[in-house]
Amino acid sequence: MIARSRAIFPLIASAAFFTACVPARKYEELNSRYKASQESESAALAKAQQAEAAMKDQQVTVEDLSRRKEMLERDTLTLGTSLRRLTTQYDKINSLNNELLDKYNALVAGGNSENRKLLSDLEANRLKLQNKEDSLSVLASSLKDREAKLATLQAELDKKDAAMKSLKDRVSQALTGFEGKGLTVTQKNGQIYVSLENQLLFPSGSTVVDKKGREALSNLARAIENDKDINIMVEGHTDTDKVLGGAAYKDNWDLSVLRATSVVRILLESAKIDPLRITAAGKGEFQPADPNDKAKNRRIEIILAPDLKQLYELVKDH
Repeated sequence: MIARSRAIFPLIASAAFFTACVPARKYEELNSRYKASQESESAALAKAQQAEAAMKDQQVTVEDLSRRKEMLERDTLTLGTSLRRLTTQYDKINSLNNELLDKYNALVAGGNSENRKLLSDLEANRLKLQNKEDSLSVLASSLKDREAKLATLQAELDKKDAAMKSLKDRVSQALTGFEGKGLTVTQKNGQIYVSLENQLLFPSGSTVVDKKGREALSNLARAIENDKDINIMVEGHTDTDKVLGGAAYKDNWDLSVLRATSVVRILLESAKIDPLRITAAGKGEFQPADPNDKAKNRRIEIILAPDLKQLYELVKDH
């Protein structure tokens, strides 16, 4: 009996030791996964913020182009006015010069002093006339260049507007089944705004897009994948409610960025969209759609903007 007790004791000790070690290893494994998740989220947040800053530095807005176009139009109008004024002055000087020539021909046989004065006046008017001709030539050439540039700019802007209207129609058609169900498509300032409320995309407190939201995003991605000169900004927005303790994200900034990057991944997975054309950004709670409606503030906005760099080159010196 004593021998049997001695044999059982090591088994009991081993079992106790094994039971104590398993939770410790599991704790270490969970802790490692948590730290890795935190590092991944921090990296994603930093990357998104850098991308947004770069986009802001490089993006050429329609408002800027319109302002420069208006300046170009004003300059062209001013040049036209100057050209007309110089033309009038030129005509007057030319008329005076002709009068002096007539007098000269009539007084060739006159006194030397009168001839010298007349010749001096003729030379002075000839120089003025030449200067006016030179100024008119330069001004007319400059005006012609500006008018051509203005016509080119207007034609390109009209083309961009038509292309964006066509794109809006295509996007609206692709998302027909979702409009009025937390999704709107609008065109303003030369850009298209696709706004999706969180009820269409995310379960409460989640950063994972649900099935219905994936379908809407996939339809959108396929509708725009062939528009190679369109830049895509995906903005995440939240309401003013604070993040509860123990959540997988730190605050509303973090939540808005993570939701925006989730949408970006689905767009890239659903169609052949160049990643260089797309940017994820988190706006947190600071750009509400309706200060009195939290549901509308919890949203994703996908902004489709034409690449206007070539147009910007046309007006950058004005």
